[in-house]
Amino acid sequence: MVENQVIRFASSVLTLGEMEARKIRHDSTELWMRAIQPALWLTIFGTILGAIRGLAPNGYTYTQFIAPGVLAQSVLFVAIFYGILIVWERDFGLLTKLLSTPSPRSSIIVGKSLAAGVRGIFQGIIIVALALIIGVNLRFDVLDVLGVLAVAVLFAMCFASLSMILASLLKTRDRMMGIGQAITMPLFFASNAIYPVSLMPTALQYVAKVNPMTYVVDAMRAMLLTGDYSGLPTDIFALLISTTVMIAIASLTLKRLIE
Repeated sequence: MVENQVIRFASSVLTLGEMEARKIRHDSTELWMRAIQPALWLTIFGTILGAIRGLAPNGYTYTQFIAPGVLAQSVLFVAIFYGILIVWERDFGLLTKLLSTPSPRSSIIVGKSLAAGVRGIFQGIIIVALALIIGVNLRFDVLDVLGVLAVAVLFAMCFASLSMILASLLKTRDRMMGIGQAITMPLFFASNAIYPVSLMPTALQYVAKVNPMTYVVDAMRAMLLTGDYSGLPTDIFALLISTTVMIAIASLTLKRLIE
């Protein structure tokens, strides 16, 4: 009995993830468009602010320093607006059909968030390739790159789940667009993505310590730049806890979207 439930859960999750991969293969225009802003951060913002001393640790250029943060930002932008797709599926009756299947509600959330993770991988590959093209000197060891993509998947799953929670509460695409914009930029600027935490005001440093994006950037920076893995277990643990909590809450609130 338990084995059948596990198989059904895994099958539902993989099916939803595979459906998302097919969508990207047939039409990846949205993801390419979302890569424009991170590209501007790397090529223009990074170059201009690189002239300011003290923004990056000694031994690294500012473009090197912000590259992991820009990658995390691009994944965040993809994930936080994923709830709009859920609202669209609700409006067309697709979500109701999905909820009427025998699949556990949690498997739907995990599958949908994993689908956002697939988009996160695609976005991560674009940013890493762009960094290579413009000559950013990063660590491109195979295991490091795979680790970064794995972190991108977890991060996308975390915030896609948060987006689905918000969709269950707000219920319209217009509201989701507004709240998505209101969340992404504060999360981005209240993290270590574009400047060290030590440069922040004291109050903002406390915010950064509870911001999941800080741990994501730390993990990506360790694998792509510094090679210092001492904080990696803490970063991964914090991300796993955040993702698990968001998935659990989203599983409880999903039904509210169709009520």
